[in-house]
Amino acid sequence: MEVKKIKIFLASSKELQEDRKQFEIEIYRKCKMWIDMELFLHLDIWEDLSSRMSKTSSQEEYNKNVKGCDLFILLASTKVGMYTAEEFEQAFGEFKAKKKPFIFTYFKQVAGTLEPSLQQFKKNLEGLGHFYAMYQDSNDLWNQFNKELERLHSEDFDKNNWKKLKNRKDTTVDNQVANIKNQFIGGKFDNPTFN
Repeated sequence: MEVKKIKIFLASSKELQEDRKQFEIEIYRKCKMWIDMELFLHLDIWEDLSSRMSKTSSQEEYNKNVKGCDLFILLASTKVGMYTAEEFEQAFGEFKAKKKPFIFTYFKQVAGTLEPSLQQFKKNLEGLGHFYAMYQDSNDLWNQFNKELERLHSEDFDKNNWKKLKNRKDTTVDNQVANIKNQFIGGKFDNPTFN
């Protein structure tokens, strides 16, 4: 039996340590469920990576794991730290070059003061046309990400291939009473109004 290994890198600052722990538990529960389907989910979090001296820097060693992952997940709450932002840039660079890793961004809903780094990072994502997700707690995070895993599994964790519709102006979705035009193709809105 040849097991397919899906490498997942979870980036976040220390403030979300408990969410990372719960995420790790859920990933390995899912891994136990999928092992008979010859799938292994390998999660890397910074606490598990070596802290030994590197010729370049410890962060550069972490970035190698980012570049080799199949799925990259970024969690943030009140800030996006320098290293988390750097890991995102590494993942996004790989995505632009190879259409992988799949990238997911989740922001925890919290009361209180948010650092400018968080607002700037969200603004940068919006500039890329990326819709980030919000979550309330570790259970909500897992519920959302588990759905993404199921979608990816149904597509055999293949490359990011958004299928563009050939005649998009004539494409509609008829949902009983609603008639909603398909206006979101390839990350851009063709028409800001719904007809």
